[in-house]
Amino acid sequence: MSDIGIIDRIDAFCDDIPRQRARAEQFGPLVLFVPVGPGWPYYARPRADRRLPVTIPDIRSVRARQRELVIPESFEWLEQATPTMAAAAAGAGLDVQRHPLLSLGRLAPAPPVPPQVGVRLVSPDDPELILAWAAPGVAFAHPGTRVGLAGVTDRDKLAANHDGGTIELLRERLGSGRSVLATASGPSGPLASGSYQLAGGVAEITGVGVLPASRRQGIGAAVTHALAADAVRRGAQIVFLSATDATVARVYERLGFRSIGSAMIAEPA
Repeated sequence: MSDIGIIDRIDAFCDDIPRQRARAEQFGPLVLFVPVGPGWPYYARPRADRRLPVTIPDIRSVRARQRELVIPESFEWLEQATPTMAAAAAGAGLDVQRHPLLSLGRLAPAPPVPPQVGVRLVSPDDPELILAWAAPGVAFAHPGTRVGLAGVTDRDKLAANHDGGTIELLRERLGSGRSVLATASGPSGPLASGSYQLAGGVAEITGVGVLPASRRQGIGAAVTHALAADAVRRGAQIVFLSATDATVARVYERLGFRSIGSAMIAEPA
């Protein structure tokens, strides 16, 4: 399949997934996904059914609606699918970020991890589910790939303050197979976690995060490999992810991913 063919299928996936638990409101060439029920908020993006140019007034209309609903003023899209979006978003006062978009080719062998670390998929009734959920939260609070001080104590604090509705939604999604969660655990429990969603033969790996104190040991790569391998086993024809930057993208490239474009995010500065 050509890169543009892969991008078209990823674009359709990004339009389909939010509709599982959100209401779609159309604003000309854009669609805003409004959450229904508990869980994380979604974004606005270009409509997949009508590839029309996006203008500054279009962006402003959606932002006004997002403020009215008290949800994040967030936009996500694929640069190659909607090339007019970046200029419109910037013109409407948003900070536009570009991230490498990668698609899996041939999956490389699983990378090694420290002897005391094991990588596994997490079931809905796994006793370490909440800790596995909390690990990326600590990681994303300390962005980058540098080794830091935040570790299992910070993870445990975040886990202790978890929202019950969010965890129940996670259990439901894991039980239904709509989401798959993988974690790398040591003697003190989960050190890294990540997940993927699968729909229509396309799987997106998201939220891979490693506790700063456990970085640069190949743990994040091992979690990503486990997710990709499981997605392929379940019949995914396309497995994709977006990387923070080129440095992180090189980690995924060693697993068999390759760059095919740019994933775009626009938010207030």
